[in-house]
Formats: sequence, structure tokens, C-alpha cells
Amino acid sequence: MRLSVALLLLLSLCLPMQSVSQNPPPTPPSHMPPPSMSREDSTEQDSTAKLQKALEKKFNLERQAQLKRDTDKLLQLSTELKQYVDKTNENVLSVDVVKKADEIEKLAHSVKEKMKGN
Repeated sequence: MRLSVALLLLLSLCLPMQSVSQNPPPTPPSHMPPPSMSREDSTEQDSTAKLQKALEKKFNLERQAQLKRDTDKLLQLSTELKQYVDKTNENVLSVDVVKKADEIEKLAHSVKEKMKGN
């Protein structure tokens, strides 16, 4: 009898453990809305958004300054090209003229890409 009581006791202890381990924990329904943001999260997102806007503004100001420098350089190169061309005639084409035209072309392409925002 002692053996059967001990066996019953042992089985009663093992059975609840077995049933718990076989059943997975319940998962929350997928239609549940996400938990609302705390004030700290909201403040952090606001700070991040402000920082992002400040960085974008700084980038745009730097891009504008670079565009101004590049267009000033384009004007200078174009003026130099005009002077070189004025010094040549129909029989003479200076290597400097070709180099200057290539430099202008590359700079103009760069300015165009910067204006697009790329």
C-alpha cells in the first residue's frame, strides 16, 4: 500500500508538470494595437526629428555655398576660354582651349548634379 500511495503521489506531481510543458504559452492576438508611446519615446522622436531637420538645413546651406563657388569658377573659366579663343585664328587651335573646354564641361556637369540634389 505504501508503494501505491508513493506511486500516486509521484504521478500526481508529474502529471501537472507534463501538461504545462506540453501547452505553449498563449500568444497575444495579432489584432491588438501596439502599446502607446510614453512621453520619453515621444520626446526622443521629436529630438531626432529636429536633429534631422537641422542636419538637412546645414547640408543644403553647404550645397548652396558650393554651388556658388562652382558657378563663380565656371564664369572665370568661361572668360578665360573666351580670351584664348579670341587670340586664335581659323588655322590655330590651342591645346589650352581644348583643356579649358573640358574643364568647363566637367564643372558644369558637377553643378547640374548638385542642383538636382544628388
